[in-house]
Amino acid sequence: MLELNDVLLSGAKSTLSLMACDGELTCLTRPGAPLGSTAVRWLHAMMGLEPTTGGFISIDGEPLTASSARSMRRLMAFVPAELGDVGQVVVFSAPTADDVFRLKANRNGKPEQMEQEMALTGATGQKAQLLAVASLLRRPIWLVDRPVASSIPFLRRKADEGCTVVIASNDNAVVSKADNVVEIE
Repeated sequence: MLELNDVLLSGAKSTLSLMACDGELTCLTRPGAPLGSTAVRWLHAMMGLEPTTGGFISIDGEPLTASSARSMRRLMAFVPAELGDVGQVVVFSAPTADDVFRLKANRNGKPEQMEQEMALTGATGQKAQLLAVASLLRRPIWLVDRPVASSIPFLRRKADEGCTVVIASNDNAVVSKADNVVEIE
Protein backbone atom coordinates (compact mmCIF):
# COMPACT_ATOMS: atom_id res chain seq x y z
CA MET A 1 0.00 0.00 0.00
CA LEU A 2 1.21 3.48 -0.93
CA GLU A 3 -0.14 6.22 1.31
CA LEU A 4 0.11 10.00 1.07
CA ASN A 5 -1.25 11.93 4.04
CA ASP A 6 -1.60 15.72 3.65
CA VAL A 7 1.53 15.84 1.47
CA LEU A 8 2.47 19.30 0.25
CA LEU A 9 4.83 19.71 -2.68
CA SER A 10 7.39 22.48 -2.52
CA GLY A 11 5.78 25.60 -3.99
CA ALA A 12 2.27 24.07 -4.11
CA LYS A 13 -0.83 25.54 -2.50
CA SER A 14 -2.80 22.41 -1.68
CA THR A 15 -2.07 19.03 -0.11
CA LEU A 16 -2.80 15.55 -1.39
CA SER A 17 -3.97 12.51 0.55
CA LEU A 18 -4.55 9.08 -0.95
CA MET A 19 -4.32 5.38 -0.22
CA ALA A 20 -3.32 3.27 -3.19
CA CYS A 21 -3.85 -0.34 -2.18
CA ASP A 22 -2.47 -3.59 -3.53
CA GLY A 23 -4.76 -4.95 -6.21
CA GLU A 24 -6.25 -1.56 -7.10
CA LEU A 25 -5.88 0.92 -9.92
CA THR A 26 -5.70 4.49 -8.58
CA CYS A 27 -5.87 7.45 -10.96
CA LEU A 28 -4.59 10.98 -10.37
CA THR A 29 -6.51 13.42 -12.54
CA ARG A 30 -7.09 17.15 -13.01
CA PRO A 31 -10.58 17.61 -14.44
CA GLY A 32 -10.91 20.61 -16.69
CA ALA A 33 -7.19 21.40 -16.64
CA PRO A 34 -4.15 19.90 -18.34
CA LEU A 35 -2.13 17.48 -16.21
CA GLY A 36 1.10 19.17 -17.24
CA SER A 37 4.00 18.74 -14.87
CA THR A 38 1.73 18.57 -11.80
CA ALA A 39 1.01 14.85 -12.14
CA VAL A 40 4.65 14.05 -12.82
CA ARG A 41 5.65 16.01 -9.71
CA TRP A 42 3.27 13.90 -7.61
CA LEU A 43 4.58 10.64 -9.12
CA HIS A 44 8.14 11.83 -8.45
CA ALA A 45 7.20 12.69 -4.86
CA MET A 46 5.94 9.10 -4.41
CA MET A 47 9.45 7.98 -5.40
CA GLY A 48 11.15 10.46 -3.08
CA LEU A 49 12.48 12.52 -6.01
CA GLU A 50 10.34 15.66 -5.52
CA PRO A 51 10.73 17.83 -2.41
CA THR A 52 7.77 17.91 -0.05
CA THR A 53 7.23 20.44 2.71
CA GLY A 54 4.51 18.77 4.72
CA GLY A 55 2.68 15.54 5.44
CA PHE A 56 4.12 12.08 4.93
CA ILE A 57 4.42 9.34 2.34
CA SER A 58 4.64 5.69 3.37
CA ILE A 59 4.83 2.29 1.74
CA ASP A 60 3.31 -0.56 3.74
CA GLY A 61 3.49 1.66 6.82
CA GLU A 62 7.19 2.50 6.41
CA PRO A 63 7.80 6.24 5.99
CA LEU A 64 9.48 7.48 2.83
CA THR A 65 12.44 9.57 3.98
CA ALA A 66 15.58 10.88 2.35
CA SER A 67 17.49 7.87 3.71
CA SER A 68 14.85 5.26 2.77
CA ALA A 69 13.91 6.64 -0.67
CA ARG A 70 16.52 4.71 -2.61
CA SER A 71 15.54 1.35 -1.16
CA MET A 72 11.83 2.18 -1.55
CA ARG A 73 12.35 2.98 -5.24
CA ARG A 74 13.48 -0.62 -5.71
CA LEU A 75 9.86 -1.57 -5.06
CA MET A 76 8.61 0.69 -7.85
CA ALA A 77 8.36 0.62 -11.60
CA PHE A 78 8.02 4.12 -13.08
CA VAL A 79 6.63 4.44 -16.59
CA PRO A 80 6.99 8.00 -17.92
CA ALA A 81 4.65 9.38 -20.57
CA GLU A 82 7.64 9.34 -22.89
CA LEU A 83 11.40 9.22 -22.66
CA GLY A 84 12.95 12.66 -22.60
CA ASP A 85 16.12 13.79 -24.29
CA VAL A 86 19.38 12.54 -22.82
CA GLY A 87 20.14 15.95 -21.32
CA GLN A 88 16.94 15.90 -19.24
CA VAL A 89 18.18 13.46 -16.58
CA VAL A 90 17.89 15.29 -13.27
CA VAL A 91 18.63 12.64 -10.64
CA PHE A 92 21.08 9.77 -10.99
CA SER A 93 21.86 7.13 -8.45
CA ALA A 94 24.49 4.51 -9.20
CA PRO A 95 23.15 0.97 -9.56
CA THR A 96 23.57 -1.37 -6.63
CA ALA A 97 24.80 -4.95 -6.92
CA ASP A 98 21.15 -6.02 -6.59
CA ASP A 99 20.23 -3.80 -9.57
CA VAL A 100 23.01 -5.33 -11.65
CA PHE A 101 21.85 -8.88 -10.89
CA ARG A 102 18.26 -7.93 -11.73
CA LEU A 103 19.34 -6.40 -15.04
CA LYS A 104 21.52 -9.44 -15.78
CA ALA A 105 18.52 -11.70 -15.21
CA ASN A 106 16.54 -9.61 -17.70
CA ARG A 107 19.43 -9.64 -20.19
CA ASN A 108 19.53 -13.43 -20.04
CA GLY A 109 15.89 -13.49 -21.09
CA LYS A 110 15.01 -14.22 -24.66
CA PRO A 111 14.22 -11.33 -27.03
CA GLU A 112 10.86 -13.02 -27.59
CA GLN A 113 10.09 -12.37 -23.92
CA MET A 114 10.26 -8.60 -24.47
CA GLU A 115 8.23 -8.87 -27.68
CA GLN A 116 5.58 -10.99 -25.96
CA GLU A 117 5.37 -8.58 -23.04
CA MET A 118 5.08 -5.61 -25.42
CA ALA A 119 2.20 -7.32 -27.22
CA LEU A 120 0.40 -7.81 -23.91
CA THR A 121 0.58 -4.11 -22.98
CA GLY A 122 -2.04 -2.98 -25.50
CA ALA A 123 0.17 0.00 -26.28
CA THR A 124 2.43 0.63 -29.24
CA GLY A 125 5.90 2.03 -29.81
CA GLN A 126 7.82 3.54 -26.97
CA LYS A 127 4.92 3.25 -24.48
CA ALA A 128 4.71 -0.52 -25.12
CA GLN A 129 8.46 -0.83 -24.54
CA LEU A 130 8.31 1.16 -21.29
CA LEU A 131 5.39 -0.90 -19.96
CA ALA A 132 7.10 -4.17 -20.97
CA VAL A 133 10.32 -3.23 -19.19
CA ALA A 134 8.35 -2.31 -16.07
CA SER A 135 6.60 -5.67 -16.21
CA LEU A 136 9.85 -7.60 -16.62
CA LEU A 137 11.27 -5.86 -13.52
CA ARG A 138 8.44 -7.43 -11.49
CA ARG A 139 8.04 -4.59 -8.99
CA PRO A 140 5.01 -4.48 -6.65
CA ILE A 141 4.29 -0.75 -7.16
CA TRP A 142 3.66 0.78 -10.58
CA LEU A 143 3.61 4.54 -11.23
CA VAL A 144 2.42 5.24 -14.78
CA ASP A 145 2.26 8.69 -16.34
CA ARG A 146 -0.51 9.09 -18.94
CA PRO A 147 -1.12 5.52 -20.09
CA VAL A 148 -3.05 5.02 -23.30
CA ALA A 149 -6.60 3.69 -22.90
CA SER A 150 -5.69 0.48 -24.74
CA SER A 151 -3.14 -0.38 -22.00
CA ILE A 152 -5.68 -0.25 -19.16
CA PRO A 153 -6.57 -3.99 -19.40
CA PHE A 154 -2.83 -4.75 -19.04
CA LEU A 155 -2.54 -2.45 -16.01
CA ARG A 156 -5.75 -3.93 -14.57
CA ARG A 157 -4.15 -7.41 -14.83
CA LYS A 158 -1.11 -6.12 -12.94
CA ALA A 159 -3.41 -4.82 -10.20
CA ASP A 160 -5.29 -8.14 -10.18
CA GLU A 161 -1.93 -9.88 -9.69
CA GLY A 162 -1.55 -7.84 -6.46
CA CYS A 163 0.41 -4.81 -7.65
CA THR A 164 -0.37 -1.29 -6.49
CA VAL A 165 -0.94 0.69 -9.70
CA VAL A 166 -1.08 4.50 -9.68
CA ILE A 167 -1.71 6.22 -12.99
CA ALA A 168 -1.94 9.89 -13.95
CA SER A 169 -4.43 10.71 -16.68
CA ASN A 170 -7.12 13.11 -17.82
CA ASP A 171 -8.40 10.69 -20.49
CA ASN A 172 -12.01 9.83 -19.52
CA ALA A 173 -11.59 6.34 -21.01
CA VAL A 174 -8.71 5.76 -18.59
CA VAL A 175 -10.15 7.56 -15.53
CA SER A 176 -13.44 5.63 -15.78
CA LYS A 177 -11.61 2.29 -15.40
CA ALA A 178 -9.88 3.23 -12.13
CA ASP A 179 -10.94 1.81 -8.76
CA ASN A 180 -10.09 5.11 -7.09
CA VAL A 181 -9.95 8.58 -8.64
CA VAL A 182 -8.04 11.33 -6.88
CA GLU A 183 -8.33 14.90 -8.13
CA ILE A 184 -5.17 16.99 -7.92
CA GLU A 185 -4.88 20.76 -8.13
